[in-house]
Amino acid sequence: MSGKQVTGDPIRVALLGCGVVGSSVATMLTTHADDLSARVGAPLELVGVAVRRLDKDRSDLPVDPALFTTDAADLVTKADVVIEVIGGIDPARDLILSAMKHGASVVTANKALLAEDGPTLYAAADTAGVDLYYEAAVAGAIPILRPIRESLAGDDVRRVLGIVNGTTNFVLDQMDTSGAGLQEVVEEAQALGYAEADPTADVEGFDAAAKAAILASLAFHTRVSGAQVHREGITEVTAADIQAAKDMGCVVKLLAICERSGEGVEEGISVRVHPAMIPRSHPLASVRDAYNAVFVEASAAGRLMFYGKGAGGDPTASAVLGDVVAVARHKVGGGRGPGESAYADLPVRDMGQSLTRYHISIDVADLPGVLAQVATVFAAHDVSIETVRQQVTTGSRANLIVVTHQAPDRALAATVEALAELPIVDAVTSVMRVEGE
Repeated sequence: MSGKQVTGDPIRVALLGCGVVGSSVATMLTTHADDLSARVGAPLELVGVAVRRLDKDRSDLPVDPALFTTDAADLVTKADVVIEVIGGIDPARDLILSAMKHGASVVTANKALLAEDGPTLYAAADTAGVDLYYEAAVAGAIPILRPIRESLAGDDVRRVLGIVNGTTNFVLDQMDTSGAGLQEVVEEAQALGYAEADPTADVEGFDAAAKAAILASLAFHTRVSGAQVHREGITEVTAADIQAAKDMGCVVKLLAICERSGEGVEEGISVRVHPAMIPRSHPLASVRDAYNAVFVEASAAGRLMFYGKGAGGDPTASAVLGDVVAVARHKVGGGRGPGESAYADLPVRDMGQSLTRYHISIDVADLPGVLAQVATVFAAHDVSIETVRQQVTTGSRANLIVVTHQAPDRALAATVEALAELPIVDAVTSVMRVEGE
């Protein structure tokens, strides 16, 4: 407990949502009230917690039961700072806009809303002269957004590469270490509380794509929506893919990759989320369980890595309360934090223009000249082969493992389609990108 004397009018704080994250926020706001108030320079007063049901037992929370309400719309009009952790698009958007209209700064963890309609929220904050902070929207407790937005504001960020979804990282890590199949590990993740009953947002990549849109928007000073992010989940990753990665000294991770390339009129950005093989020597390969890690590459600062717990009640609440202290300080001392920076307005390139490498597994006839036919297809699409490995599966059939050099994704995809049409090819059994070198 702080010994600093705190004076002045209290900063009224309203909390929207009391689930896993909201409960942790409410607990920390209450139990750490004196320290938080000392850091702000004025008392922080929790004036209400909006919930869907009043009859739910919340006796384990150190919060006055009289503060719980189902009238979120009224609550946001009575606060100086509104914390939104209910998630989703509606009613979160209307509540945030109403809070700003009534003069409240907003702290949110809502990556889906920010990725879909961030510019509307920024415009409303500018009109009202209030703050919009959202550190908790990406990578839980890891401070990543503020370093990009503020600490690297004088630098030129070129690339952001990371693991930003703990559920999929846990699943892929368990598949790698135990050899289990995807469905089995997803069920384990659900039992441990890492995955929701409906894991679609995680395993199909929607959660990571929303976070990638936020990261790219900040890093490249360009508005990027979730719809502009190329998205592939992990549902097609098999135990065979995991083993193939092991065979070439790699591990499979679901990566968010935001890149800025080109110069002048040719400059643009690409934003993508997909599973990829990365060398086991790469720092991201050692990110285990449900942890997150993000690499930022900037012209002057070089390569920076941010690592930590990417989800969970207390870790996310830590990021939320860091934002609450920041915006409350602005309420006490005047001024505002940085708003939207979209001056660069760079074009967002489609996935076909992104440079990557492919690992391709092909079942073929074990005959003379097969390798030459396969190589001809690669050459016709201007794709260079890095390595080829052949395994005989039966007396007359074989499996080819081809790893390419870097090429545009469009050319690589066209190569795969052409390979599948060759008479000597039974099937293209696996295709996965290779990153991180």
